[in-house]
Amino acid sequence: MDSQPTPSGAGLGASLRALGATLLEMLGTRAELAVIELREEADRRKEGLALAMVAGIFLALAMLLAALFVVLVFWDTHRLAALAGVTALYLAISAAAFLRMRARERAAPPPFEATLRELAADRELLRGRDE
Repeated sequence: MDSQPTPSGAGLGASLRALGATLLEMLGTRAELAVIELREEADRRKEGLALAMVAGIFLALAMLLAALFVVLVFWDTHRLAALAGVTALYLAISAAAFLRMRARERAAPPPFEATLRELAADRELLRGRDE
C-alpha cells in the first residue's frame, strides 16, 4: 500500500476550517435562540397589552357606574363630599397601580437573559475556563 504523508499545512488548514465551521454553527445557534426569545417577548407584550386594555376599559366603566351610584345615593345630603371621596379613592387606586407596575418592571428579568448567559458560557469556554 502506497500511503502518502499529508503535509502539515493541509492538516492545519482542515482543522482551521473545521474550527471556523464550528464557530459559525455556534453563532447561528445563538442567533436562533435570540430570535426565538425576541418572538416570545413580543407575544407576551402583545397579549399583556390586549388584556390590560380590556381590563382597563371595563374597570373604568365599572368605576364610573359605582361613582355615579355613590353620588346619587348622597345627592340630597352630601353630594360634594361623595364626589370628593370617590375622586380620592380613584386617585389612591391609580397611584397604587402605578407603583405596582413600576416595581414589576424593575423586578422583571432582562430581555435575552438566556442568550446572554449562553454567550457568556461560550466566551468562558473559548478562553479555556471550562466549568
